Amino acid sequence: MIRDQAALDDLLSRTRRFVRDVAIPNEDRVEREDLVGPDLVDAMRKIGTFGWSIPEAYGGSGLTTEELALAFIELTQCSVAYRVVGATNAGIGSECLIRDGTEEQKQRYLPRLASGELIGCLALTEVDAGSDATALKTRGRPEGNDYILNGTKRYITLAPIADLYTVFARTDDSERGAAGVSAFLVERGTPGLTASGSTPKMGQEGAPIGEVYLQDCRVPASAIVGGVPGQGFKTVMKALNKQRVNLSALSLGPAIRMLDEAIEYAQEREQGGRPIAEYQLVQAMLAECKVEIEAARALILETARKRDRGEDVTMDVSLCKYFSTEMCCRVADRVVQIFGGQGYVKGRGIERFYRDVRAARIYEGTSQIHLLNIAKNLLRQPTGLRS
Repeated sequence: MIRDQAALDDLLSRTRRFVRDVAIPNEDRVEREDLVGPDLVDAMRKIGTFGWSIPEAYGGSGLTTEELALAFIELTQCSVAYRVVGATNAGIGSECLIRDGTEEQKQRYLPRLASGELIGCLALTEVDAGSDATALKTRGRPEGNDYILNGTKRYITLAPIADLYTVFARTDDSERGAAGVSAFLVERGTPGLTASGSTPKMGQEGAPIGEVYLQDCRVPASAIVGGVPGQGFKTVMKALNKQRVNLSALSLGPAIRMLDEAIEYAQEREQGGRPIAEYQLVQAMLAECKVEIEAARALILETARKRDRGEDVTMDVSLCKYFSTEMCCRVADRVVQIFGGQGYVKGRGIERFYRDVRAARIYEGTSQIHLLNIAKNLLRQPTGLRS
């Protein structure tokens, strides 16, 4: 749902200028330094990326799902690191709090997340709790009016630089599966909470991931999101349903950028005395990229509109996430092929995108998990002549 087309057009135009004039010229620097520098963070603060999804009442832009998808498509036509650092607050860095936080919790944290004063992160994954997120070993033991947290989180996006961690821990061992899991808001500097440095990885330099260590970390019961223990898994699933639409849009931007680069290169690169764009097999790869990009765009925006209308999008978000992230990786592979050796070596940034986008098929539900989600929904719902 688009509330004010003129206001949205202005936001998209400002985002486009940031990508063109600030982000792209600094991509090599971000990769080299493994850091989105303070000047770049300030530039993102000026266009409001940190608070795009946070309600206006708490200092954000309150973008609808469709508006946020369109904004993310623009923001991600540059190095993935920018959106991780500058827009996680507009996704999983704040969504649990938005959906289920108490009013006191929202007043305390959301304005600071919206401004970028605080960086939020979601601390769910563990060594043995990935696709099966209910297999948490982190424990929250009640003690008086407090909880004592112990455990380790792994592969947590922005853990090395985050200021506010949404930590998931099992608080009731008598409950199995998703029941008995609680979400806690834990600030950096809380005794017993420490974070690792940046874990070396395949790509996405400038967007650190790391481990979160909880050793007898004491937090008040008021730190539980929503103030009610045992609701953490329900909260995170609400957040992930929206975030999977976001991630789909975040995968579309890089695909658009890579196709643009491939078209430009194919028109300038000559073989056999003519541009390679004139060769039909190259044209076919370009066309395949365009078809998949537009199919993903249509799927993402329709799913976003359905969510804004309040419809059940449980299966739709899995369709989006699966198709869009797989599509982006196929586009990356074709574009490397079009560039040939120039796509494999550093210099044009194509190999960087190839490495950066691969993670999207793993986090926030692997492609295989989403296929299972789709199948389960299909088998539960009457279709065709059975409806």
